[in-house]
Amino acid sequence: MIVLPLLPVHAQEVGVPLRVGAASVDLKGEDSMVIAGGITAGKVQGQEGRLRVIATVIERGNTRLAIVACDVLMLTRQTLDPVTEEIETRLGIQKSHVLINCTHTHHAPSTMRVHDYGPDAAFTAQVQKAIVEVVRLAQASLVDCRFHFALGEERTVGQNSRVLLDDGQIFWIGPRTNFVRATGPFDPELPVLGFKDKDNAWRSLIFNHSTHSIGGRVPGKRSASIYGLATQDLEAELGGVVTFLEGASGSTHNLDLSGEECIRRISKAVKDTVARAQPRPVDVLASARRQVTFRVRYFDEEAEAAAVQRYCRKYAPGGAAVIEKVFQNMRAEIASQQGESRATWVQAMRIGDVAIVGVPAEYFTQLGIDIKNRSPFRHTYIAELANDWIGYLPNQEGHKLGGYQVWTGYHSYAEPGTGEKIADAAVALLNQIYKP
Repeated sequence: MIVLPLLPVHAQEVGVPLRVGAASVDLKGEDSMVIAGGITAGKVQGQEGRLRVIATVIERGNTRLAIVACDVLMLTRQTLDPVTEEIETRLGIQKSHVLINCTHTHHAPSTMRVHDYGPDAAFTAQVQKAIVEVVRLAQASLVDCRFHFALGEERTVGQNSRVLLDDGQIFWIGPRTNFVRATGPFDPELPVLGFKDKDNAWRSLIFNHSTHSIGGRVPGKRSASIYGLATQDLEAELGGVVTFLEGASGSTHNLDLSGEECIRRISKAVKDTVARAQPRPVDVLASARRQVTFRVRYFDEEAEAAAVQRYCRKYAPGGAAVIEKVFQNMRAEIASQQGESRATWVQAMRIGDVAIVGVPAEYFTQLGIDIKNRSPFRHTYIAELANDWIGYLPNQEGHKLGGYQVWTGYHSYAEPGTGEKIADAAVALLNQIYKP
């Protein structure tokens, strides 16, 4: 593990005001752009709602934090490192104090290489530009605010989707008539962080939940998906700028509800939580990030091919040949990279007694819960796909069970144990910023 110097945590003087600004910038997609989220390169016609980049900037004394959410599937550090560098140079917010989260919508143009398609270069550049611009706009709108917080829950939109089937396989797609049991937990926590101005109006609302962001109101269109559409509905009703941070949801999906019903339930849960939000002091703002190294896993080609074949020929026979070929091609490209060392970011951010952890992956829910349980903060929440993307990160038990999330490909290539290493680094950062 490479440990970079941690910036000091500054205890804020009593009476120093909290200043907050928030903004959003729309992204423009085209029907010709490949949509990320499927195994093959998909296209759609038209769009529902807006695709956005959203930012909240929080300032207290000489410390500023920026929390950004992008309505895209994932972004790698190769795309984001230049962005945080520009934010630091142009806007004066330290790189370590900027958290950039992807909402993980499966209905936006591609911004990374995954499965059998790559990024749309023009759209990816647009996202990069929008991140810098939205932080600039948010910073330019800073006003005195008071922090409000409440912890709610939503138990019905998602569930642990890595279900054991009666043939010993782990569910991914296809028929669901032979479920045996869930193989991991579901995290229902839905925290809301809110900032009200002197007129008692919401400037910014940030909520977090841990379910894959798939589905919308209308199929076959570009969309910010269930959570992004909920933020747009909530803004219209509550005012301010509403941000969704995707939680640790690598092993959690909605399997039963329509997109419209998900949006309705998410919105209700957020509104119920907002109604209970109470003012909280913010004596400390802090953020730190650490570079963590990991390795590309070694894999057995014959065993990997057999695992994909066994599942797809039984549960997705109509598309088995295509899926098998896509995974074969990915493994062929990754084969020469086995054992290579890579580096990624882990981040911890503090707003008073509430902590946000940024992890760079589709992170299994159990690992997110483990971080929460080990955190010194009473309130700790995970923002996955933050500052980088290194594929799915299962826990060790998940690797043993197998399934799509651990089949080798661009979506899953880190060696077993990387998820736990990320958790250890996150807890170390939490302990660091916990000390005044």
